[in-house]
Amino acid sequence: MKKIIVIFLIGFVFSTVQAQMDNPLKEGMPNTVKLPSGEVIYDLNGEWDAVYDSGYWAGTFNDIIKITQNDNQYVGIYLLKGDNLVSQNEEKIRGKIKGNVIDEVFFNDITDIETMNLIWAPCKAEISEDGNEIKMKRIYEFKGAETIQTLSLKRK
Repeated sequence: MKKIIVIFLIGFVFSTVQAQMDNPLKEGMPNTVKLPSGEVIYDLNGEWDAVYDSGYWAGTFNDIIKITQNDNQYVGIYLLKGDNLVSQNEEKIRGKIKGNVIDEVFFNDITDIETMNLIWAPCKAEISEDGNEIKMKRIYEFKGAETIQTLSLKRK
């Protein structure tokens, strides 16, 4: 019985330490917020300079995206003019954040060039260690085109 308790305690300690190692964010760090669950995550609220590179077919668009975050979920809308698919004051990005990782991210993009139908396209994202820059990348598979969206935090 003592061996089982010791093994259980070792497993519990290991899982607790692993969880802390997976999320290096601590309460009070810049650009973070503590959720009611106690988890500390990046605070993405605010205005971000946005450069949207649509790949070879439509060019590059510069704008500001305002991100509104509720707990671990966020949405971002264009503030100035939008791009050739999403207009001003419309959602361009949405997703979820877990600790220091963008857990899910989608941006409003086309399914194919011929129909120009919009979908919430899943993409890959990385956030910088200071929480001030997000880089999203979606591989759009149409004649080798690649869609890349880069967001840089703009603090006032």
